[in-house]
Amino acid sequence: MTLDQWREMFRSVEHFAYHLEMRDRYAVDEEKEEFARWRAGKLEWPTAREDWWRPWHTLIQDTVQRGAIVLRARIVSEPVTDYIQYEWESTYENIEAGEEVRWLPRRLATGIALPGNDFWLFDDRKLLVNLFTGDGGWAGNELLTEPAVIKLCHSAFDAVWQVATPHGDYQPH
Repeated sequence: MTLDQWREMFRSVEHFAYHLEMRDRYAVDEEKEEFARWRAGKLEWPTAREDWWRPWHTLIQDTVQRGAIVLRARIVSEPVTDYIQYEWESTYENIEAGEEVRWLPRRLATGIALPGNDFWLFDDRKLLVNLFTGDGGWAGNELLTEPAVIKLCHSAFDAVWQVATPHGDYQPH
């Protein structure tokens, strides 16, 4: 999706946008160089992400200022991968933008019925499924509106959110 398409999705949010992430590594093009610099110890927060993350954070800020909530839950394997450590270290930016973020160790997710893909759920009206290749490469999105699928994903998100640890209390290991 383009930034304009994301803007349109978030402008339509009245109550909530929920994001569930379940992968231990993402290889999206925009982050490859930054992740490599982080691994080499050459990434300086917060200016490192300013160029391409600022529009996203502005979008989140605008959504939250309108009164909607933006929640992100991440299910992660432990010990965490380098990529998840990198995400954890940069999550303060999401929080500063207005997101609430929680982390759930994968071992605690066994009793939760989870969908097969990461997703964004917008006001129980639209479900944007994020598709990835086996190695974490971007494979596109799928927009769904089927009530049964939306109900399943909302239920999964709620179950994860209830047992996940708030970002400020989670220490990856």
